[in-house]
Amino acid sequence: MRGFAILLGFQLLGEVLRSLIGWPLPGPVVGMVLLTIALDLKIVPLRAVEEASEMLLGNMGLLFVPVGVGLLAFGAVLKEGLLAIGISLVASTLLTLAVTGWVTQALQSRTQSKKKGVNQRWQF
Repeated sequence: MRGFAILLGFQLLGEVLRSLIGWPLPGPVVGMVLLTIALDLKIVPLRAVEEASEMLLGNMGLLFVPVGVGLLAFGAVLKEGLLAIGISLVASTLLTLAVTGWVTQALQSRTQSKKKGVNQRWQF
């Protein structure tokens, strides 16, 4: 119960910060980032939220039922914008793949140059 309260507390903190600062991110996402920072800095011990997190992850399918019902309820609205939704999904997927590939190549190049040494890299 304590772990669930901690998770909800961070969600609430994220909602409050989002509304005060006016960030364009959802409150739960801000709360999740804050929780991640708190776990990384060991402000919140992992064992405090581990059991509640495992329970939520174990019931993830049940948590998506409202989303499924919403999709069925607003099917006509979605049907009207199907082309725009499809184009944005494909474009965002391709953009994500391209950026991920670019970042991966940049990180690999940087790692290899550190292994070789900067001076050796430019020698012919």
